Parts: sequence; C-alpha cells; structure tokens
Amino acid sequence: MTRKTKTRAAEIHRKTKETDIRVSLTLDGRGMARISTGVPFLDHMLELFAKHGLFDLEVTCKGDLHIDDHHSVEDIAICLGEAFHSALGDKAGISRYGESVVPMDEALCRSVIDLSGRFYLVYEVKTRRQSIGNFSVELAGHFWRSFAEKLKCNLHIDLLRGRNTHHILESSFKSTARALRQAVELDSRIKGVLSTKGAL
Repeated sequence: MTRKTKTRAAEIHRKTKETDIRVSLTLDGRGMARISTGVPFLDHMLELFAKHGLFDLEVTCKGDLHIDDHHSVEDIAICLGEAFHSALGDKAGISRYGESVVPMDEALCRSVIDLSGRFYLVYEVKTRRQSIGNFSVELAGHFWRSFAEKLKCNLHIDLLRGRNTHHILESSFKSTARALRQAVELDSRIKGVLSTKGAL
C-alpha cells in the first residue's frame, strides 16, 4: 500500500491479488464525487455519503466480482477508513464527536461517532432483502466495521425504524456521513486535541 497525504486530504492506493483500489479524499470539500467500484449500489451509497458529508471523494476499484462483491466492498471500506485517518493527521482542532439522525421515507437511522483513536463498532441495522443488484446487503455492516477499524473510531449506527432495505441503507449512509462531517469539523476554540489526555 502506498499513501500520499496533503493538508486535510489524502490519497490511498491499495493493490492485492483480489482488488486494485484508489481513493482520493478532501475533508473540506463541496460534496463532489466520482465513484466507480463495479458495484452500482455501493457507488450510489458512496456518492450520497460524499454529498451529505461535504467531502470531495473519488473511488475506483477493479475487483474480483466474478467471485462475488465481498473483497471489493471490504477493501474499499479499508481504503476509505485509511484515507480519513490520514487526512485527519494529528486531529488538532477537530470537534471529535458527531451525531445525526436521518429519515428516508419510512426509514430512520441514527449514527454517532467519536474520533477517539480507539476502534469500536455497534451496528444495529436489520434488513429484509439479501441483495440489491450485485450488492450483498449483509456486507453493509462489514463495510462499516472495516471503515471504523481503519479510521480508529467509535461508531454506532442504529436503525430506529424502517422496512424498505434500500431506504434503510441510504438512511444509514447519510446519517453516518453527516455525523462524520460534524466530527471532523475544525473549531477555533479547540487548542490541540479535544481530550484531557492530550492525545487522540
């Protein structure tokens, strides 16, 4: 894996026998996205993730989709988490915490994040369908686990209500994007990092 970092931005390239992925991320963006993963539903989720987080995001993936979508989805999440972690640098001045509740018709999801430097995921999202296109719905939780592990954050995603699987997942991606947008926001009142330990 090679990594190139700029101020509040990062570029990640990860190549294995299973996938070849490039991610470019700017935290202080305008919500611009160029996504091509080979998994159309994931493209849609990442596009709205960028839009609602106001992140500029480019993702390309060439994966072994002739087997299934597992390796592509997992490795994209790994690269995205690495990109956020790299772009945040020493986390000086960030708000650290974020929370958002987002409706999508009958679905309602809540996401809460702490950029603590410690990984923990709670994913309480139950769905009915097994797949949307070539996207395996069971991989949604795995996506967020891989993302949170590489970002080294504490992430809680809870489905408060909902029936339609597309609506549920869209609500969860939007709420996580908006919670993350709050957490990475710079606050001029914060000197160093927002921790009594002096480190995140």
